[in-house]
Amino acid sequence: MEGQVTAAAAERVLCLLDDIPDGESKGFAAAPGGFTGLFAVRRGDRVWVYVNSCPHIGVPLDPVPDRFLDRKREHVVCSTHGARFRIEDGFCTTGPCYGESLEAVPHRVDDQRRVLVAQDAGL
Repeated sequence: MEGQVTAAAAERVLCLLDDIPDGESKGFAAAPGGFTGLFAVRRGDRVWVYVNSCPHIGVPLDPVPDRFLDRKREHVVCSTHGARFRIEDGFCTTGPCYGESLEAVPHRVDDQRRVLVAQDAGL
């Protein structure tokens, strides 16, 4: 299934789905050996996971921990240049990287409501 890791892949637990408040976002440190973290956005039982790097110049998106969304919680926003990205697919709708997209991270939510990503996600 596109956008999801399979149960057979080497995975790591990013968090529990309930660790991300509904309608909010949460950032995560880089995997061991990596330097780029991830972030997730939750809406109900759906979650989207992206690499925490703006496609414009590669800076982290959040100005402070876990603050990735605009005030209305409708778009992901880059704190450096104000680029706005759709939550559902990471596509940049305004800003210096218009037309580019955030790097989506394949993931899945298991029956224990854990958000799982590939072991090497973000590397």
